[in-house]
Amino acid sequence: MRVSIFTIVFVCLIIGCGSREDILIADFEGDGYGNWIVEGEAFGSRPATGTLPDQQKVSGFLGKGLVNSYLGGDETTGRLLSPKFTLERDFLNFLIAGGPYEKETVMRLWLRWDDGEWEIIRTATGPPHGSETLRWDSWDISVNQGMTAYLEILDAATGDWGHINVDHIIQSDESLGVDLENYSRVLPVEHSYLHFPVHEHGKERLVSVSFGGEKIYEFDLQYTCGEPDFWAYLDVREFKGNELVLTCTQIYGDLKNTLDLVTTGDEPRNHETFYMEKLRPQFHYSPPRGWNNDPNGMVYYEGEYHLFYQHNPYGWHWGNMTWGHAVSRDMLHWENLSDAIHPDQMGTIFSGTAVIDYENTSGFKNGEEAPLICFFTYAGETSAWSVESPFTQAIAYSTDRGRTFTKFEGNPIIGHIRGGNRDPKVTWYEPGGHWVMVLFIEEDEMAFFISQDLKNWEETSRLKSFHECPELFELPVDGDETNMKWVLYGASGHYFIGEFDGRTFTPDGDEIRYHYGDAWYASQTFNDIPEEDSRRIQIGWAQTETPGMPFNQSMSFPVTLRLQTTEEGVRLLPWPIQEIETLYRSEKRYDDLTLMAADDLLSNYDAGEYDLKLDVELGGAESVTLKIRDREMVYDIASEVLYANEEARAPLKARDGRIQLRILIDRTYLEIFANQGERFLPVAAIPYDHYDRDLSLNAEGGNPRVRSLVIREMNSIW
Repeated sequence: MRVSIFTIVFVCLIIGCGSREDILIADFEGDGYGNWIVEGEAFGSRPATGTLPDQQKVSGFLGKGLVNSYLGGDETTGRLLSPKFTLERDFLNFLIAGGPYEKETVMRLWLRWDDGEWEIIRTATGPPHGSETLRWDSWDISVNQGMTAYLEILDAATGDWGHINVDHIIQSDESLGVDLENYSRVLPVEHSYLHFPVHEHGKERLVSVSFGGEKIYEFDLQYTCGEPDFWAYLDVREFKGNELVLTCTQIYGDLKNTLDLVTTGDEPRNHETFYMEKLRPQFHYSPPRGWNNDPNGMVYYEGEYHLFYQHNPYGWHWGNMTWGHAVSRDMLHWENLSDAIHPDQMGTIFSGTAVIDYENTSGFKNGEEAPLICFFTYAGETSAWSVESPFTQAIAYSTDRGRTFTKFEGNPIIGHIRGGNRDPKVTWYEPGGHWVMVLFIEEDEMAFFISQDLKNWEETSRLKSFHECPELFELPVDGDETNMKWVLYGASGHYFIGEFDGRTFTPDGDEIRYHYGDAWYASQTFNDIPEEDSRRIQIGWAQTETPGMPFNQSMSFPVTLRLQTTEEGVRLLPWPIQEIETLYRSEKRYDDLTLMAADDLLSNYDAGEYDLKLDVELGGAESVTLKIRDREMVYDIASEVLYANEEARAPLKARDGRIQLRILIDRTYLEIFANQGERFLPVAAIPYDHYDRDLSLNAEGGNPRVRSLVIREMNSIW
C-alpha cells in the first residue's frame, strides 16, 4: 500500500520526521480495502467516507476514508482482517471510536509466537458509553518487534452502539495516544460574550476556559483555516473585570490560529442576522446558533413557560451536550436566555426534567421565589473532562425564576445503576404526597423512584417498556374527570395506557404507536401548568437538518394531548394549541368545491407558512394527492393508507367517505393531523428545490369534492 502525501504531511506535523520513519499499516483512503479480508455486511466493500445514513455525526478521522461498520445500522455484523505484517516500531497508533464492547466492537492485535500459535495480545474499543468522535489510542509493542502480527476489526454487536470506527493505523516510535500539545491565551473580560469561529467540516480542537486556576468550561470546537461558517458565543458576564485563560489542546495543525481568532463583544457576533436565514423555521422554536435535540425541563412558573433543550452551543453537529434555555408567555414567541447548565468533570448534560418546588421540600428556597429544580443526567465518559465518570443523575436549581442555576453540592442524587442510565422524568404524585421519578435503565427498561425532598430517592419498581426519555402523566378519558388514566411513553412516542399507584405502573395492554412520521423524537410535556388551564401540552424534537445554516434542528409545534375513545380503543391524540390563532396573518375559507376548483385556489398561493385544513369527500376516487413544494401527501383509498414518503405512512380509515387533514407548513417541517388527530405524521421537509413553491391538489379517478378548504397564512414568531 502506498503512503499518501496526506499521511506524510500528517506524520510530520505530529511527531516530526525522526530517525526511524513511521510505517503506515492502513489509512483507508482507497476505493476498497486492498488486501484486507472482508466478512459480513457491516463494513461494506469499501471504506466509508464519513457519516452513514441515520448515524450521529462522525468526526475525528483523517482524510476522506475510514472504517465505519454502521453500514445498514447497528444490526449488521462483520469483520475485517488485515494482511500479516512485521512489528518494527515501538508503538502501534490508530484512531478509534464506536461501541464499547470488548468482545463485540473491538480491534484486536493477533501475534504469532515462535511455536506458530496465534494469540490476541492487545484490544481496543470505543469509549465506555460509545462515541462517534475518533480519538487516538496507542499500543506499546516495543517488546514484540520482529514478530509477525495481523489486525482484526470486529463488529459482532447488534444493539445500541453496535458498530466500530477505525482510521489511520501507523507503526511509530512515538505514541500518539498521550502526546498532546497545548496553547493558551490570557483574555481580559471587558465585554459580555466570547466569540468562537466554527466550521461545519473542521477538525476538532479541545478548548477549555479557566478562571482563577480552575477549569470552568470545556468543549470540542470544529474549525478549519478560512472564513468560519458561523460564530458561536459564550456568555461571560459574570467574569467581567477579570481574566480568563483559554487553552486549546489538539494533536495536529495550527494551535494558535483557533484561539487567536476568538473575539469579544457585548452582543453575540452577527446577532443582527439571527432568525433571518432562508431555512429558519418561522413558527417552530430553534436556537440562534448551534445544534439542538431533545426538549428538556419543560415547566411553567408565574406566567412563563420554560423550554430547556439539548444544545451544542459550539457546533452544527451533536456534541458538547449543554442545556439551552428559552422562555415564553404564549409558547409561540420565545426569548432566548443564556445556556443554563454546562458540562463539567462529572459529564456532559443529558436530558431530564424540571419542577417547581412550591412547598420547598428540597430546602433550596432563598428569597421570595419558589425553587425551579432541574433534574438531568451527568453523561460521564462523553468528554475528555469526564473520562473517568459514569452516567449518574443530578440536580441544578434556580431561585431567580430560572435566570441562573447552581449545581447541587451533593450530586449525584442517584449513582450509576447500569450502562447509560439516563433521562430522569420527575413529577409530583398528589395522592401519596411524594415526588416520583421515572428513569431509563437501558435494555428498554424503566425504573421508578420516590422521594420526599427531591435529593434522596428510593427505587420502588421496574418495567420493561421503551427506549430512553420517559414521560409520565395522567389524563381524563373523553374529558371525564372520573375516569382518569396514566400514560407512560418513551422517546419514539410509543406508549402504554394504564394505572399508577405512585410506586408501580401497570399497563392496561400492549404498547401503542403515537406517530407515523419520520422526524419526531424525545418529546416532553410541561410540568406545573395551572389547574385552571389543565391542558397537557407536548413539544418534541423536530429532526430537521438545515444544511448551510448556522443552526441545526428545531422543536415541534406545541400540541394539546387528550385521551379519546376510538374504534381501536382509548388513544392519545394531539392537536395544535389554541394559541396558534394569534399567529394568523390572513384566513380564507372555501366550501363545497370541485377538486379542480380547490386546486385552482391553491395555485394562487405559494407554499410558504400555513395552517391548512382540508376536508375531502372521496367520491369513488382511487387516490387523492396534496402537493406541498416538492413533497406529495397521498391518500390511497384501496389500502386506506396516508403517506408523505416511504418512511412516513399511516393507516387511516375514511369517515363517512371523507378524510380530514390539518397540516402545519413551515420552511423545514410539516405536521400532519389526520381525522382530528387520530393519525399524526411529523415530517422533515427541507426543500430539495428552493424555487419549487407549489401548492396543488389532484385525484385519480372518481368524482371527489372538497367539503371545505381553510388556508391560514402564518406570521413569523421572530
